[in-house]
Amino acid sequence: MIARVRAGDAEAYAQLVRRHTGVALRAAVAFGAGADAEDVVQSAFFKAYQALGRFREGAPFRPWLLRIVMNETRNTVRSAGRARAVAGREACHRGAEPLIPDSADPAAAALAGERRAVLTAALDELSEEQRQVVTCRYLLEMDEAETARTLGWPRGTVKSRLNRALRKLERRLGGQLGPDPDGRPDPDGRGGR
Repeated sequence: MIARVRAGDAEAYAQLVRRHTGVALRAAVAFGAGADAEDVVQSAFFKAYQALGRFREGAPFRPWLLRIVMNETRNTVRSAGRARAVAGREACHRGAEPLIPDSADPAAAALAGERRAVLTAALDELSEEQRQVVTCRYLLEMDEAETARTLGWPRGTVKSRLNRALRKLERRLGGQLGPDPDGRPDPDGRGGR
């Protein structure tokens, strides 16, 4: 597909954009772009297109693109200020939530919203590197190798930073998240994740 794009096939690039827009938007929001997520993603796709000459043949496209999204988000957040970015991320999380189906339990939906707010606040307390690795592994559901490629870190660094981040989250959250939405307690028996 990349070879077709390099050869000038605009439809091939449009296919890449369609295929990766969802994960790019989730990444931009998760990394702090907030209300600017769509602009960040558009800019990232533009920069990716311009940089295709530097894309290593045979390398996976998604981690490479998400690294560009992460850098664009960092630039946007830096220029807009951290306070605005945190407020925007929270607004996007709340605004992007699906409508509750008629059959859903309103109490369960309220609990899920509270859990999400607690988790978002805890994530905001992590260092930027810790937030990035947690976001890649759990929010974007990337495996360890993809996370390492996206962040440009060795796999050992991904493992150690993820471990430290999870320990910090556990200390911060304790049992605040309560049982899973389906009512099952966490495997460690304390009710938190």
